[in-house]
Amino acid sequence: MKDRSFWKDTNGIDTVPQKMIFYLMITGVILVLVAVSWNNVSIYLTDSQIEKEVNSLSVELLSIQKGYPRDLSEVDGTEGSMCVVQLSLPDSVQYLSLGVDPDPDLDGNLSNSVWNAENNTIIIQHYNGVKKRFLIGGEKINFRKGSLDKNGNWNLDTNNLSENKGIVVQNPVTGEFIFELVLYDKKYTLSHF
Repeated sequence: MKDRSFWKDTNGIDTVPQKMIFYLMITGVILVLVAVSWNNVSIYLTDSQIEKEVNSLSVELLSIQKGYPRDLSEVDGTEGSMCVVQLSLPDSVQYLSLGVDPDPDLDGNLSNSVWNAENNTIIIQHYNGVKKRFLIGGEKINFRKGSLDKNGNWNLDTNNLSENKGIVVQNPVTGEFIFELVLYDKKYTLSHF
């Protein structure tokens, strides 16, 4: 009877280098497939995060619409209904707009075309040109950019009336954003940033 120890068996020893190369190639192919798959899946994870934050923003904005508006004609008027929203959108987002499309021609330049008013709309545009619209249900919401006056009160920004149709937040879209319901002939949702 022949001793068949694992360490003494030398049959097939000459194919070990070939097997190692083959297994390393298979491992490399698997790693490449995982990397490609991760890049494809991460897009959906990013979109999911954006949708979650936009839905939260929509709910907060709707919550103040039935509240009390601050009358801008009164200098020391009572504060209007307010909401505070925390956003942290990915760096791939070029801008978030509320109630306006600042880039209707999709060229990435926000200053070379007339802004289109789109009440009850939140638009997210990525640097790659992809634009997503989210509709806010309910009554008409008029968004306006706010400006701080010398008395420390927030009022409608009247510096650039052609672009003051809505609110645009350019990259980075991260941080705390405050909105207030105000009255100036009609109700507006005013930004405090």
